[in-house]
Amino acid sequence: MNDRRFDVIIMGGGLVGLTLGIGLSKHGVSCAVIDPAQPDATLAQNFDGRVSSISSASWKLFQAIGIAERLEGRGCAIERIWVSDGLQPGTLDFAPPQDDDTPMGIMFENRETRRALRECAEAAEHLTLYQPDSALHVDRSIEGVFVTLASGAKLSGSLLVGAEGRASPTREAAGITVAKWAYDHVAIVTAFHHEVDHAGTAYEIFYPGGPFALLPMQPALPGKHRSAVVWTVPSAHAPAMLKLGERGFLAEAQKRIGGFLGEISLAGPRSSYPLGYHRAARITDTRLALAGDAAHGIHPIAGQGVNLGFRDVAALIEVIVDGMRLGLEPGDAQLLTRYQRWRSLDTLSVTMAMGGLVRLFDVPGRLPSLVRRAGLAAVQRAGPLKSRFMNEARGESGALPRLLAGEMV
Repeated sequence: MNDRRFDVIIMGGGLVGLTLGIGLSKHGVSCAVIDPAQPDATLAQNFDGRVSSISSASWKLFQAIGIAERLEGRGCAIERIWVSDGLQPGTLDFAPPQDDDTPMGIMFENRETRRALRECAEAAEHLTLYQPDSALHVDRSIEGVFVTLASGAKLSGSLLVGAEGRASPTREAAGITVAKWAYDHVAIVTAFHHEVDHAGTAYEIFYPGGPFALLPMQPALPGKHRSAVVWTVPSAHAPAMLKLGERGFLAEAQKRIGGFLGEISLAGPRSSYPLGYHRAARITDTRLALAGDAAHGIHPIAGQGVNLGFRDVAALIEVIVDGMRLGLEPGDAQLLTRYQRWRSLDTLSVTMAMGGLVRLFDVPGRLPSLVRRAGLAAVQRAGPLKSRFMNEARGESGALPRLLAGEMV
């Protein structure tokens, strides 16, 4: 194969990596995306229970770079977020003002998002997909980035982006240290059919053992209301919960729901994964930038994980495009310093806030519960504070990149 030259080489073709490639291509930046996964496996038709909440800011990014048009009608708008400490009084109810018809976010099955991204990537003018393929050798230096693939292709570029997820080989090869801890919790993921319409409401119900989240989805069958479930349980309890028969599992779930959705039944397989926090000590190195879970990973408590990754994408695109207009290479140290500074404070504040919430609601006892409920009720009454929380949920807080406002760079 002939050697190929790109502006940016992206390691990882997941939600974050492909979105970055599509966004760069839309701005005329040539890029390669390398991923070892078989496309057929990632685009399987059977629902695997995995969903993602695309915040309203991330949706504006999707609209700006042409992804949204391939997802229209396939997601369920989140019109309201209902937060409570158990099923007791003292709730926090987020909903946009009546004159604002923008949803808080949109819930999509991950396979639908992956399908749309794949279609966009294949149609992108300045993006080349190497999948399935993997890097046998990567060399980064002041002169540039050089990658040899298992297929025999040899690529060169100005900037390497690590977007392979939590166990990023690119991050490890760069010797970037990671602060991390385990929550001693496991997330059980599935979906329920239910009798009562969810009305576009996402429920986050906190219990001492972990939060129980119900996320609105489009019906898979006519007349069957459906919600995704992310049920956090202590690690010691997870094996027993997963071994429960369908009846027993639904009975335990109904105890946490309190029956407000009526009769429930399984609408997808059960799966689980351990929960933890991690944050890279830095997200740049010589001709290297990290994005998404390669840079940070948080508790799924508020559905902000993938949206933090999309914020990385929007910021990195803006930094690269602005720099190239000034005659700088994408891998220029000045541009990477700007990216590092821009993203560091935002990711630190969000990851620490989510971790703090988990710990706050995990304290058992009547007195802590009373304090939490009083706090939720106080925020519910305080307009400015409630608006700040709502802006955070929508991904509209802080110094936003232009793409998150729906504007091209």
